[in-house]
Amino acid sequence: MASWLRANGKVQVIAHRGASAWLPEHTLAAYARAIDDGADFIEPDLVMTRDGVLVARHECSLASTTDIASRPAFAPRARPGRVEGRTLTSWFCEDFSFDELRQLRAIEPMPSLRGRAHDGLFAAPSFDEIVELAESASRRVGRLIGVIPEIKASTRLHALGLDPEGALLAALDRHAHLRTAPFGVQSFEVGNLKRLHDATRDFPNVFMAQLIGDLDHRPADRKDMCYADMLEPEGLADIARYAQVLAVHTPRVLPIDPATGAPAAPTSLVAGAHAAGLAVYAWTLRPENCFLPPAWRCEGDSSTRCEAGARRELLALIEAGADGVFADDPGLCRRAMDAGGY
Repeated sequence: MASWLRANGKVQVIAHRGASAWLPEHTLAAYARAIDDGADFIEPDLVMTRDGVLVARHECSLASTTDIASRPAFAPRARPGRVEGRTLTSWFCEDFSFDELRQLRAIEPMPSLRGRAHDGLFAAPSFDEIVELAESASRRVGRLIGVIPEIKASTRLHALGLDPEGALLAALDRHAHLRTAPFGVQSFEVGNLKRLHDATRDFPNVFMAQLIGDLDHRPADRKDMCYADMLEPEGLADIARYAQVLAVHTPRVLPIDPATGAPAAPTSLVAGAHAAGLAVYAWTLRPENCFLPPAWRCEGDSSTRCEAGARRELLALIEAGADGVFADDPGLCRRAMDAGGY
């Protein structure tokens, strides 16, 4: 594993969609706070506009993360479409130009947990703007801020005549920061990571991260295997031919014991991945009760912020061998890791 995958022996803190526990996800404000709070990486999910601009949204549907529903001029543009395996009527990023998208403002996608105090304040940023933020922030804070985007629904975008991988490679040419700071690319698919791996062999700072979905599901571009197959020794060895990081849901590392509601003994996944030469990043750490192991929740309801439980989960993942964590509150993680000597 490249040394910077666990820089100076430290577990990497990846700001999941920015400091999204505090500010609307995938906004420059959320990424900037994450950097100030000590994140090693910022993580934009990338979709594309009709005119081929990479923009940060968790999914191609704009309904839950922007104020488009309140924009009468765009009402006729709603249509049925597929989003992460379900059909819904919504507005889709690929139906809008970047200039049109810039008229929208971000809203909080989980208002019952995190409120709506910041709705309407921030635009959806382009990938170029995110890289420029990381570059300027690196100079300001005196450390290189990594960028680790996830390409969303690559197969779907290609079917629409869009090429997110080509756009990422063009960004690599445009931005010196992506050639010097740690730059990772994540995907639940396989072929696009292989393409990018082959195209970036000359850049030692660039790495690929294979995301693992539900074990009985298959990558969108593979019909010959499911994610469970990819976690077998032969599958891990195959991943290591084109990726450096295995990115998995936290229960793949720390399964929850249904009898106690607390994490059971760690699985063998981290050891197996390390044996194959892969770092392991776990997702997603969130500080609200509803996301924590039941036994580690604080007094209150599902929306109660529980820093003690979040710290326990983080430190348990580190002790289980995780090399990085995706976190909605990177500052909480950084403080806990600094206090624990990680």
